[in-house]
Amino acid sequence: MTCEADAIHLLRQRGYRVTPQRALILRALRHANGHITAGEIARQVQEHFPTVDLSTVYRTLALLKELRLVTETDLGAGDARYEWAPEQPHHHLICTACGAIQVLEHGALATLQRTLDEQYGFDADLDHFAIFGRCRACRAGGGGNGRST
Repeated sequence: MTCEADAIHLLRQRGYRVTPQRALILRALRHANGHITAGEIARQVQEHFPTVDLSTVYRTLALLKELRLVTETDLGAGDARYEWAPEQPHHHLICTACGAIQVLEHGALATLQRTLDEQYGFDADLDHFAIFGRCRACRAGGGGNGRST
């Protein structure tokens, strides 16, 4: 999906109401610069609808994930992060020593996905996730092994 209008059309086509609150949640996701937490979305929506609570945001996020409009991942900070579903899936390499985050292109997982399918009969959902480890700089410099915040 490339814009809010497409998402609104899909929601209506599937029989879901597009309330002003849902529209604002879509807008917050679409215009976020990268990943955003449910709490950050709620604060943006509450600027217009102060009575919207976090549970409303989570229910809407669950629906948007089900429709594959949004991806969810844990980047190691303790809160799930959400992102408008990109045209091409991508993943994250997160250094547990320095906290650096690198993007891992989806194509790098093609062999893994094929192995899971052929050897295990398992169709893995590899749309968006994080892999934790130590980056090249920390490995070379003997960086610590504690996760940064």
